[in-house]
Amino acid sequence: MSMQTILLKQHIGAPCEPVVAAGDQVQRGTLIAKPAGLGANIHASVSGKVAAVTETAIQIEADAEQPDDFVSIEGETNLELLKAAGLVGMGGAGFPTAVKLNVDLKGGYILVNAAECEPVLEHNMQQIRTKADMTVRGIKYIMEICNADHGVIAIKAKHEKEVAILNEAIKGDDKLSIHLLPDLYPMGEERAVVREVLGTLLDPTQLPSAADAVVINVETVLRAAEAIELHRPAITKNITVIGKLKGGPQAHVFMDVPVGTTVGELIERAGGIDGEYGEIILGGPFTGSATTLDTPITKTTGGIIVTQPFEDLKGKKVGLLVCACGGNENRMRDIAAKMNGEVISVQKCKQAAEIKGALKCENPGNCPGQAQKCINFKKDGCEDIIIGNCSDCTNTVMGSAPKLGLAVHHQTDHVLQTVGKEVMRYLTTSKKLEEAPAEAPAQESPEPHKAEAEKPAVKYTATVNDGMLRIHIEEGKDINIEFPFH
Repeated sequence: MSMQTILLKQHIGAPCEPVVAAGDQVQRGTLIAKPAGLGANIHASVSGKVAAVTETAIQIEADAEQPDDFVSIEGETNLELLKAAGLVGMGGAGFPTAVKLNVDLKGGYILVNAAECEPVLEHNMQQIRTKADMTVRGIKYIMEICNADHGVIAIKAKHEKEVAILNEAIKGDDKLSIHLLPDLYPMGEERAVVREVLGTLLDPTQLPSAADAVVINVETVLRAAEAIELHRPAITKNITVIGKLKGGPQAHVFMDVPVGTTVGELIERAGGIDGEYGEIILGGPFTGSATTLDTPITKTTGGIIVTQPFEDLKGKKVGLLVCACGGNENRMRDIAAKMNGEVISVQKCKQAAEIKGALKCENPGNCPGQAQKCINFKKDGCEDIIIGNCSDCTNTVMGSAPKLGLAVHHQTDHVLQTVGKEVMRYLTTSKKLEEAPAEAPAQESPEPHKAEAEKPAVKYTATVNDGMLRIHIEEGKDINIEFPFH
């Protein structure tokens, strides 16, 4: 029999308080812990016997035979059902969904984050391919709860198959639409979704409600539909396992994994680790952290990544550029230590604002330049730098760091190299997607004596920051010109 370890903190807020004791028999879906304040109910993900209750977890010795059914939740309204289900944001944030949706948008927007923001993760796309109809019904339930007139699914344009499936699923409903996103990180960040879809840049302290919107993860939407239609509690999670695995580095997607399953169990289901490895990451390449085989998954877990061994910097003096989009300083120091680098300088991304002890990007995915930070690293005596920046910030770092003799490493390098993808350095994708041309009425051919129509003027903006002239061309790629350093 396997042991299921269900953590008491799987959400923003305080840990839940157990309502079961060691020796109790529980069924799949039995309520086992309630929030003491801000939080969400926790249910047994398996049937079995409670083996232990600690300050941090409830351990359940699972029965050999597991039923398909579950203990149903109860609620008078759809919002009450979401609260009873213990639903939280399943994209990683873990904010209690019933609290988030308890808002009157007065005809505003539900923005569904289907960007699958982190590189190499694939479980959101698998969900769309297999459960598009229920996902769309979930959007409609949430629109009704929040009094929203518009539902918009934000998804990267590169996912052509999934976009086609969604278009078919929403066909005929003029309240639902799809907004295509460029293939850049961090296009799934909450404020980036609002900016891209609604054209409103929120301050780092503002919530999407300031733009008459709620942003919600695509898996959370599916689980909302399950809670409302099936009265099913939030007891499973969709997971991507990828990396240095026997059989190859391709992604393995496991749907409806019981919460409390260990990282090691899922890696074994994916084939097992292939020889020597660098680390195991719980989460994505940017925002995930190193973990162990016995760590249990939670309602917010998205990825498990086994990486190749780290590059050895042989004690070189290293600078860390900490970005709101990537790992925090502790995570960056962890990576530096595993690369055998000596950290002598730490800089924060120019756009990273500290809000309540955490970094928030002032304009996610749009970088004004990092040249001054690179100069600071050089002055501090750094030989190499490790950065955790978004696609655009990384591009601006590359505009100056190599010229200063600084070798650049990105915190995602060991992940992307493991799965055979190009590492992040220069921006190779346009930040602006080409709009589909509108259908125009047929026009007569121009008269022979008329000259060819003049080409429209190129629209652009130019800014100067930190010794960098940036020219943003509305229909084309940005141009970065670095001034000589003195």
